[in-house]
Amino acid sequence: MSSADELMVSPDLVTAAIQAAERHGKDVADVPLRTIAQAAGMSRSTLVRRLNGSRQALDEAVRAAGVDPGGRPVRVRAIEAGARLISDRGLATVTLEAVAEAAECSVHSLYAIFGTRDELFAAIYERYSPFKDVLRLSADPCAPLEHTVAEFYRTVAATLTREPRVAAAMLSDLLGNPRGIAARIFARYFPRVRASLGGWMATQVQAGRMRDIPVPLLMQQLMGPLLAHVLMRPAVGGEVDLEHACSAFTASFLRAVGTQGHLDNAGEGG
Repeated sequence: MSSADELMVSPDLVTAAIQAAERHGKDVADVPLRTIAQAAGMSRSTLVRRLNGSRQALDEAVRAAGVDPGGRPVRVRAIEAGARLISDRGLATVTLEAVAEAAECSVHSLYAIFGTRDELFAAIYERYSPFKDVLRLSADPCAPLEHTVAEFYRTVAATLTREPRVAAAMLSDLLGNPRGIAARIFARYFPRVRASLGGWMATQVQAGRMRDIPVPLLMQQLMGPLLAHVLMRPAVGGEVDLEHACSAFTASFLRAVGTQGHLDNAGEGG
């Protein structure tokens, strides 16, 4: 840390931060600025001004005083905080300023780490959406068709409905604003889903396990019922158990697109 940074954070703030951390049994980096401000006898806004908006400067000053500030990296805190805000407020209303406040960091730090708001939201989507699950599930073309479809519904449904509900919030934003940030995020990740899931479906068609239907229609047939169910679930109060819904979607998909050899299995599973 430069001497200028050391001068920026006064010893009384370093002492207040260390004492607050000890009192709460946390690393300094995990103690909210509001708590540190109270320990220092000032408001949070005053503390932020004295730190020039840089939480990192305080952590570095604590480290210079011989104490490891610990804590999770700003990137992790920002992704987690942004996910909670998106789930609670919806995508369109979440600003970098709101994420910075919730993550106890500066807006400058977010720009330094992510570059743009879109990049932050893309990182949040990748962390909390079923994107990686879909890639994993469609990676094995030799797995039994029924198993893969059932696992797709169970895994994706769990990801879409657990808190924070990032993917569902982004899907709602996409439907309401087809040219907004959610559309840009989906446009960024969907080609990989199309290549992986679409490739798996093409393999199933070639092996005679699925009917010869255009892959985009097969993908819609697979994803559509679950996405509609997840979006409508809050309105209907979850009248249908999610596990039962996934079993029904599995059987319906297999009956709709499976070849004759798999229709019997789908019927038994339904």
